Amino acid sequence: MKVEKKVMGTLEKCYSIAPLHYNGKDHILVAAEKQDPCQLFDLDGNYEETVWEGPGGTMSMVQVPGSNGEFLATHKFYSPNDSKEAKIVRVWPENGEWKVAVLKELPFVHRFDIISRNGVRYLIACALKSDHEYKDDWTHPGKVYAGVLPDDLSAYSEENQLELTVIKDGMTKNHGYYKVMRNGLETAVISCEEGVYAFTPPEAPDKEWNIEQLISDPASDGVLLDLDGDGREELAVISPFHGENIYIYRNEDGGFKRVYEYGEKAEFAHSIYGGSLCGRPAVVIGHRKGKRNLIAFFWNEEKKDFDTQILDEDCGSANVYHYEKDGKDIIISTNREINEIAMYTIQ
Repeated sequence: MKVEKKVMGTLEKCYSIAPLHYNGKDHILVAAEKQDPCQLFDLDGNYEETVWEGPGGTMSMVQVPGSNGEFLATHKFYSPNDSKEAKIVRVWPENGEWKVAVLKELPFVHRFDIISRNGVRYLIACALKSDHEYKDDWTHPGKVYAGVLPDDLSAYSEENQLELTVIKDGMTKNHGYYKVMRNGLETAVISCEEGVYAFTPPEAPDKEWNIEQLISDPASDGVLLDLDGDGREELAVISPFHGENIYIYRNEDGGFKRVYEYGEKAEFAHSIYGGSLCGRPAVVIGHRKGKRNLIAFFWNEEKKDFDTQILDEDCGSANVYHYEKDGKDIIISTNREINEIAMYTIQ
């Protein structure tokens, strides 16, 4: 594959990326981990405007489906040791300005998403931990929360917050989240020290979520897809929390078996994408220490094994987002370790 890189801009500790449909056009949101801005770009990688100057601490951003530029975001998650004041906020455009209101105060909330089934939208939110008493305290496991997300969110504020319920606890270092389609349903792949789980929304709001443990190995992030085209799922995993190992498991004989290990140590592996890339299934993973590479993984049918390609070196990617434009594959990466927002056009 040929890779062309464009630096879209610089943003200190740039971290979160999300698509945003606003005023009839598609855009890209990029926000910072620390107390820095959230910026809006067009699909060609050009800066358009600043959505907020602070407070930052943005781990996740998700557009409210069907809205004109309304989205949810985390604020004040600055690090695993500084996120007791973390919350989910609602952001929307009004009279040429961006407004922000609290949707839910949720200490240590790291990832969240809007996930639907049978016409009902749910907010699913993952807390990295539940509490801490000292630096690097992991003795209070994280939890997964969920609740119905109404179509109209304008009534919610700091004084009237959205109600969420714990649907699973005991999840140490509850870090990884990825939404996939599985058996025709939107499914959340959630990774923690106790393994990787698939969360499927209930058939109706008064029913239970289906929670399936895929593996019990510690994982920081994971994504499900059919990488080799044989009709069976592969699970690509970063292990353990902020770990240096990249594994691929195959769903065979009723369970996931490890079939591949990347031959190098990818220190502080963090960003992950799973889906189509140049017309074939791929996984892209970036790591934030050591060589700090951005790596693509493909199935090689002739070798009957996985191949890799380095897309960029010494970039330190925190998150990646993929889309297609004008017949070309594009990956946006927040290269946090060098404060760089980068666009990779891949052919």
